[in-house]
Amino acid sequence: MSFTLLAQSTIGGVLLGGIYGLLALGLSLSWGLLRLVNLSHFALAFLAAYVGYGLGTRFGWPIWMSGLAILPAFFLIGIALHAVFVRFKVGEFASMLVTFGLTVLIESFIQWVWSADYLKYETGYTQDTLRLGSLYIPLLELVAFGFAVALALGAWLGLNRTMLGKALRAAAQDGPVAAAFGINAAGLSYLLAGLCAASAGVAGVFIALTSTLAPSQIEAWIGVIFAVVIIGGLANPLGALAAGVLVGVSEAVTMALVNPAWAPLVAFSILIALLLWKPRWL
Repeated sequence: MSFTLLAQSTIGGVLLGGIYGLLALGLSLSWGLLRLVNLSHFALAFLAAYVGYGLGTRFGWPIWMSGLAILPAFFLIGIALHAVFVRFKVGEFASMLVTFGLTVLIESFIQWVWSADYLKYETGYTQDTLRLGSLYIPLLELVAFGFAVALALGAWLGLNRTMLGKALRAAAQDGPVAAAFGINAAGLSYLLAGLCAASAGVAGVFIALTSTLAPSQIEAWIGVIFAVVIIGGLANPLGALAAGVLVGVSEAVTMALVNPAWAPLVAFSILIALLLWKPRWL
């Protein structure tokens, strides 16, 4: 095992961790602040990926234009879904079952529109890389990681350094008391639900650019991201990103040093170890 191969694997794992962090961000906030375990978050991300793929390959839209269309659309989808949850008083456990069913519906819709075949969104910069000595850094993965860092940092600052964020946390901790102090908990929950869905849209755009698309991948990603959310801590954007990087690097190094077949076990092995250790943030 050469140092170059190990370093290249580590870089790949860090960049993959950025995608994991992007996907985990919305679920972490939804679960931690809205008390909704929205498993359809993954399906929404892949739906955004397919929409970006379709707009790019069929209509020739550049990816930035597709992203500008996807973000507001998914923000509205998030609000609409939350309105359904509120209307039918869906609780934390029930939300897991309801959104799992919604995930199956979205996956079936994707298969109906785009088929179950593997698709790859090729752009003029798909193969672009930055070279650092003997190491290569894929440009699109690097941009995705930059977005993940920016969104995680922005979400953390928003929650901890603004009055809106403090109101969100107060409403999540005790809604009636927060309402007594004039906080519009219901309105804030709709805003947060929209932002969580929009973050799934951002993740989907980068999934389209960096991964081969197949509807069956939705279930494959659910377990890993679920573990990332728990490892990073609920409603902890920076924790979600750090956990994503931890899992991504661990998977990449495992594939390089041991066997690629062992990589899917990494996320849950880390989760089990941390649950046994019981650190304070879990």
